[in-house]
Amino acid sequence: MSERSSCGFFKGILDAIPSKLVIPLFLLTGVAAGLGLYTIYASRVFSYLGDDPAACVNCHIMSVSYQSWSKSSHANWTTCKDCHVPQHSKLGALLFEARDGLHHASVLLSDKVPPAPRPLAPATRVIQDNCVRCHTKLTTEVVSAGHAKIDDILHGRDKACWDCHRHVPHTKNSGLASAQGANVPYPSASPVPDWLRNIIR
Repeated sequence: MSERSSCGFFKGILDAIPSKLVIPLFLLTGVAAGLGLYTIYASRVFSYLGDDPAACVNCHIMSVSYQSWSKSSHANWTTCKDCHVPQHSKLGALLFEARDGLHHASVLLSDKVPPAPRPLAPATRVIQDNCVRCHTKLTTEVVSAGHAKIDDILHGRDKACWDCHRHVPHTKNSGLASAQGANVPYPSASPVPDWLRNIIR
């Protein structure tokens, strides 16, 4: 679209809006854009683009999972994304993270966090695939876990790796009691600016 035609396009839109509504629409658009940008900033969206497990602790409910992982045998070899995100493509990983992250956000914001969070079906598939990916020889030649079908796992006709190895990636001490005094790298600074914090009080 050329510069002249794009100007004509926007002029056509502005001409179609009654003049009384132009300023309120611009204000509403500005407020919506500002809230959207602030949400991106406050939720630390960009921290999720890397592989640092500390990004998962942006949500404090993940502190137990972070602490138990950090004391496990997997901590020296894996990050959260190695197990919880598909590894077949970067784009697939980003799309999965976005969808899974939106689900997590909706659960937290609606205050419907279960006492013992369990992975949804797509996450179960990803975690199982990643167990098999890292432990291929063991899971396909020695035991049959690598041949388990995800539908059988989801419907209780077969077992996921963590059904037997329950305490491997997150250790036994993954209950709420173990979170007391946990050494967890919570975000240091609040994303809420002082002026807004003073208004809220």
